[in-house]
Amino acid sequence: MLDLNELCGMKGKTAIVTGAASGIGAGIARFFASAGVSVVIADINGELARKVEHEIKEAGGKAEFVSCDVTKEADCKALADGVAKRYSRIDVLVNCAGVARRHTVETLSESDWDLALDVTLKSVFLMSKHVVPHMKRSGGGKIVNIGSSWALKGGDRAVSYCAAKGGVWNMTRAMAIDHGPDNINVNCVCPGDIDTPMLKSECEQLGGVYDERYKKECARRPMARLGEPRDVAMCVFFLCSGMAPWVTGSSLVVDGGGIA
Repeated sequence: MLDLNELCGMKGKTAIVTGAASGIGAGIARFFASAGVSVVIADINGELARKVEHEIKEAGGKAEFVSCDVTKEADCKALADGVAKRYSRIDVLVNCAGVARRHTVETLSESDWDLALDVTLKSVFLMSKHVVPHMKRSGGGKIVNIGSSWALKGGDRAVSYCAAKGGVWNMTRAMAIDHGPDNINVNCVCPGDIDTPMLKSECEQLGGVYDERYKKECARRPMARLGEPRDVAMCVFFLCSGMAPWVTGSSLVVDGGGIA
């Protein structure tokens, strides 16, 4: 009989999750910790990140909050080097940090364009740049970049978000080609609408009210419900586990059939 825990091979490993103070990132951190992974919560929101860290520890998991501005190379390098030193290795990097600014190309400000691209796309470059060398030295690793269903199709009043997430997806494929020989799997998970503070923010930016009526509209998809962070976390975990050793350069859409 198969031992699924042994097949997953995740217990005792170390993972960095960016943007893990809330939403999808926090869901990923909690799920990984529940499976015996030591999770490093990387975010600039210390108050929320420490709450996630406390929740994980209270549940018996291992977590550490490290303040990191993922748009700054010095912060990303310090995070990667520090984690590698304290834990001896970095097994997993989940690039989840992101910002959504809901505008057309006419109404979007240059500063909001820069913010969206820096947090959502540049951060993937900076974190990967400084984590990959540590993974190579320890014989390999897993990188999962959080994209979006709008990495694969367009969306209204979301020009910077679509540009950034489209870049994340194609960057994933390029990294998979470059680092496959280093035994580093690089994949992209593309969520649809997930019940998170970011979705609430997008609703309010568009002049809406984040209530049950709005959520019902978001749930108009084949699976007939809004997604939850755990839906995404389980798919990220699969790609980082021993059950997906030959999967790289792939995009896994997790949207309840929204773009089917």
